[in-house]
This record gives sequence, C-alpha cells and structure tokens, in this order.
Amino acid sequence: MTVLNPARENAAPRRTLAVAGAAHALHDGYTDLILVLLPVWQAEFALGYGALALLRGVYSGAMAALQVPSGRLAERWGHAPVLAAGTALTALGYGLAGLSGGMAGLFVGLAIGGAGASVQHPIGSSAVARAYGAASRGPLGTYNFSGDLGKAAIPAAGALLLTWMAWRHALFALAGFAALAALAILLLMPATAPRATAEEHHAEGEGRGGFALLFSIGVLDTGVRMGFLTFLPFLLKAKGAELPLIGTALALVFLGGAAGKFLCGWLGHRLGVLWTVLATEGGTAAMIVAVVFLPLGPALIVLPLLGAMLNGTSSVLYGTVPELAKAGRIEQAFALFYTGNIGSGALSPVLYGVLGDAVGPRWATAATAMTALAICPLMLALAPKLRTPARSR
Repeated sequence: MTVLNPARENAAPRRTLAVAGAAHALHDGYTDLILVLLPVWQAEFALGYGALALLRGVYSGAMAALQVPSGRLAERWGHAPVLAAGTALTALGYGLAGLSGGMAGLFVGLAIGGAGASVQHPIGSSAVARAYGAASRGPLGTYNFSGDLGKAAIPAAGALLLTWMAWRHALFALAGFAALAALAILLLMPATAPRATAEEHHAEGEGRGGFALLFSIGVLDTGVRMGFLTFLPFLLKAKGAELPLIGTALALVFLGGAAGKFLCGWLGHRLGVLWTVLATEGGTAAMIVAVVFLPLGPALIVLPLLGAMLNGTSSVLYGTVPELAKAGRIEQAFALFYTGNIGSGALSPVLYGVLGDAVGPRWATAATAMTALAICPLMLALAPKLRTPARSR
C-alpha cells in the first residue's frame, strides 16, 4: 500500500507560486525601472518629453500586444520554458538598451524587453491557477501582491546602482540578473499538467458570457484606479499639501493597495466573490467622495484604506478568471483579461483627463466613484455564473 506524503504533494504548488511570484516581482520591477532611467536618457541623448513618453510606451505597448500570443505559446510548450524564454528576452532587451547610442537603439531594446515581459502575467497566473486548482483564489492574491514588491524593490535597486556606476554598466548588471532569473525559472518551476481545473469544468458552456462580464468589470476597475491616481496630487495640492506631503500621500495609497491585493484574494475565497467585490467597490466609491470633500488631514487618514479597496478588487477578479475560462483555455483567458486591464490603464487617464478639463478635477474624480458604483450591477449579473463560494471550515 502506497502512503501519500501530504507535505510532498503540497510542495509543488508552493514552489510554483514562489517561482511565479518571483517572476511577477522581477517583470513588474523592470517595467517600472524605466521611470528611473528616463531622466538619465534625457540628459545623455537630449531627448524631449515626447520621445521619453514613446520609450515608456513602446515597452508597455509590446507587453500588452503580445499577451495573447504568449498564452498560446504556453498552451503548446508549457509554462516554465515560455516564462524562462520571456525573461531571457527581457534581459536581452535591457542589454541592447545598454549598448545603444541613441533613441533608435533604446527603442529597439525596450521593444524587445516589453515583448519578453508579455509572457509573465498570463503564464504566471495560469501556472498558479493550475497548480492549486479549486483552491487557487488565495494564492492568486499572493501572486498579484508579489508584483508590488518588485515595483518597490527593483527601481530602488536600479537607482542605487546608478549612483555607483555608469548607466550602461548598470543596465548590463540588470540584464545579467534577469538572465540568471530566466535560468532559475527553467530549473525550479514545476511542470504543470495542461488539464482543466475544477473551475474550468464548471465554466464549460457558460464561461464565455461570464468571462465577458468579468472582463468588463476588470476594465472599469482599472479605469477607476488610474483615473483617481491621476487627479489625487491635484486634489491634495488644492487642499494645501506641499510636494513632500503629496509624495507621502501617494505612498500611503500604494502601501494600502499592496495590503489590499494580498488580503482581498483570500477574503474572496472565504466570503465569496460577489460580497467581496460589492464591498470593495462600494467602499472605494465612498472613500473617493470622502477624499474629494474632506479637509487635508482627514483625507490623508482615509488614503491607506482607500488604497486597499482600490487595489484589492483586482486580486478577487484575477482569482475568478480560472472559474470563467473556457475549459482547457486558462492561459488565453488570463492573456485576454490582462490585455484589457493594461489597455484600460493606458486609456482611462486620457479619458478622465479630458473630463477633468471640462468639469474640473474634483468632479472628474467624483466620476471615478460613480464608475466604481457602476461595477456593482455588473457584479450582480455575474454572480449567477459563479460556482458556490468556498468558505472556511
């Protein structure tokens, strides 16, 4: 009689989460590292703000455009090889940027780096979802949270490197680190069988309609987040905040957001998707209105909790993607979902900015609260398509 070892059975999912989370942290960090490098490149190559925006945009654009092809590659070749190859491609892109002699070289290097970064979201998410099956909602929240760690650590590390060495040498060092990470992914990430999870079997036949609603909710939720953050500095300045205090306020939002991403994924697993999303979106709307109309001091107190609500919904939504994916197509579902979210993150500040020009920042910010409330009826429409929410025993 074979005796099963529960510790050994649980080791592979935990290792998948650890490797996927580390890859998420690395790629999100390398994406935001560009913000640290833009002033360096402006001084080195005498670039205007339009050229700098193009450099930032080409990385994000390549990353967004190739999410779906990356998901298809993972379905065919497996998670670890494609995730490792994408990470190696990001390393190559940063290395080429370090060799560049001007705008054209930077453009090519960042386009290649963004193409490599496109693999991370759909493959890392789907690997975690397949590894944990019906219990993936909480781990996906942890995976979502890991990206914030990279956003905090890697740009800071890059800025420190730039104080020690020339920017080209710093890029070579960062490229080398990414290359080592690609090798580690290939060696350490467990193989994940391309089988449908319990959620996918439930979704077969009704998942597409449900997924369309989930996709729409994700797009709107990202729009609320990006629209609010666009106007927050201006709201605080109008209340009398100076630049250092504005920076502190943004840090409070981001810290609350990181905590919300971590906690809300597990909360969605315990309480169910419907009530968690209704609570976070309703809370987001109420606290946005509070920040708009409260004096500076009370508004600052509200910001961490607002950040938790503002970002926490995303973990709940990501955890629902496997449940509503067409059977056997979890990678494609994540790829489409992330493409919509990235596109919304790029477009929504522009749309809210136009509204801000027409009605002013206070009322444009209030419009983001109305958008958060508009998510609630969509969530009520989605609820019948979801499986019975898991609860703690």
